[in-house]
Amino acid sequence: MIFTELVQAIWVSLKTSGAAAVIASLLAIPLALLLSANEFTGKRFLLLLNQTWMAAPTVVIGLLLYFILSRNGPLGSFGLLYTQTAMTIGQTILILPLVIGFAYTAISQVDARARITALSLGATPAQAWWVVMREAAFPLLVAILAGFARAISEVGIAMMLGGNIRGYTRNITTAIALESSKGEFMNGVILGLILLSLTLGINLLVNSGVKNRQ
Repeated sequence: MIFTELVQAIWVSLKTSGAAAVIASLLAIPLALLLSANEFTGKRFLLLLNQTWMAAPTVVIGLLLYFILSRNGPLGSFGLLYTQTAMTIGQTILILPLVIGFAYTAISQVDARARITALSLGATPAQAWWVVMREAAFPLLVAILAGFARAISEVGIAMMLGGNIRGYTRNITTAIALESSKGEFMNGVILGLILLSLTLGINLLVNSGVKNRQ
């Protein structure tokens, strides 16, 4: 695998997985706030459904989205299949329940008195919830980073929805699969080490944050 292709694969991984992490976070954190702020019939079922979604095989998500985005599917007219956009959509759907679960846990662990105190001091409901989010800032960051790590290490959805097109939708994980199928195991190992280095960097970032908070 030439250097240019390697750089392109790394860039596609960072671009699509980063976008998926941002989009999933923008959707997940407000949903987690709503779930933690309200008690209603069916809440436990929704949480159970979210946990089930977290465990859904990537191939199932990939097949479902492939059907939806394919030419004969409901969204086939948009021409999204085998694009980076399709990969981002798939990865967003994959990691959304993970970020929701982590964010819900993080917000639920904040002392309830923080919000009550903010309201008693004249804060608006939005400002009170902002206080709660500030208290849970680091766990929420961990949730976002966990989602990113899950997205960047995924291969099934990226392969099915991206098509592994050289220079366009080929990312690190699909490149590993391709090199291994060609018998170029050393290239696969090198790409695997690069992927491990990226995830290691994420873990080091999280751990350094933990030490700074202690």
